[in-house]
Amino acid sequence: MNNENTFNSTNPLPEPASSNSIVVGHDGSKGASHAFTMAMELAAELSAPVVVVRSWSILTAPKPAKWEYGYVSSFDEYTTAVREEMILTLKGTVEKFDKVQVAYEPVHAPPAKSLIEHSRNARMLVVGTRGHGGFTGMLLGSVSEQCVRHAACPVLVVRPRA
Repeated sequence: MNNENTFNSTNPLPEPASSNSIVVGHDGSKGASHAFTMAMELAAELSAPVVVVRSWSILTAPKPAKWEYGYVSSFDEYTTAVREEMILTLKGTVEKFDKVQVAYEPVHAPPAKSLIEHSRNARMLVVGTRGHGGFTGMLLGSVSEQCVRHAACPVLVVRPRA
């Protein structure tokens, strides 16, 4: 099934975000929520739009509205469910920054790849960390590390506040 929000070796890559935009990854974690707030603060100061990207798989996506035991939902239905969850989860923060334009991009693809592709032309990519304490807290997670290494734009890695 070809879906505009799905890409792999056989499907075309998604359109990158506009050159003035700030792309931020959000997976529902506290670290991602903190990164989203930081992206919104920066966007408000820079008069830039924000593109929120959430990578999903069948295992991580919320169940679509029509889902029931024995029913096989389409990728479009999963994409809609992910987008709806993103909007609901981020609503409070979005309302605080009512002048910032926000677009939601659920993508059926690996997180690092989707963030790097979406941010290809962006002003900045903002990602969070899981914020493990102690020595491991000094290390980047695999997604943030891949973004720092491979993104074509500047990358801001936001650590959770202590």
